[in-house]
Amino acid sequence: MNKLSLAVAVSLLALGTTACKNEPTAQNNNPAAAPVQAPNGDWSQLVSQTTEGGMLMGNPQAAVKVVEFGSMTCHVCAEFATKDEPKLVDNYVKTGNVSFEFRNFVRDPLDIAMALITRCAGATPQFFTLTNGMYAEQKSFFDKIQSAPQDQLQALQSLPPAQQFQRMAQYAGVQEWAAQRGLPSGKTGQCLANQAEIDKIVQMNSDASSSYDIPGTPTFLVNGEEVKPTPGQSNWQALEAAIKAAQ
Repeated sequence: MNKLSLAVAVSLLALGTTACKNEPTAQNNNPAAAPVQAPNGDWSQLVSQTTEGGMLMGNPQAAVKVVEFGSMTCHVCAEFATKDEPKLVDNYVKTGNVSFEFRNFVRDPLDIAMALITRCAGATPQFFTLTNGMYAEQKSFFDKIQSAPQDQLQALQSLPPAQQFQRMAQYAGVQEWAAQRGLPSGKTGQCLANQAEIDKIVQMNSDASSSYDIPGTPTFLVNGEEVKPTPGQSNWQALEAAIKAAQ
């Protein structure tokens, strides 16, 4: 991601950007709604927004609470989403024993634009469908950004933040991509300009940085304790071990 970051780097909103980890959450508290039972017995189909601003999949009252601080422009986050998250969901979240909360930890304007569009779906399963879909096609978005005229990318720095995110989404083709998956461009355009949601995402960064040691993305918490992979251990191996120890 270094090449992309250099191409689009814009210092804004005092984000305090963090690098994507190679391979080494906050504890979820009081989600907006505490359902009595899972839809059709599958807790992964239940999504709620937490007071911290993240999107929680699964049983809000699960004994084991997993939180990921993830960046949409982090290739290691993309690898986890495509290769390991299905194991987390199928083996632990669906049963109701474990909940999984994703909190955006943004690093650059494209990251914010992508986060705003996924969050445009609201607290629904579509949020995770869009997030994982963007991760799966992450490289194509990067390629489109890098093929955009560099003078236009540099000119973004003179625009208000909300306009920067809209332009980044256009250059990357993210709005068109989302429209093909059920989110009309008119709606995502409104979400990209939603200052309250932009502020919420930035606040999540600030809260995470002040409450936890976030060495990079992804960073995982299990019941509020950071998961720290040992040398040679993958994120998933460390996360699953922490989940089993917490059960």
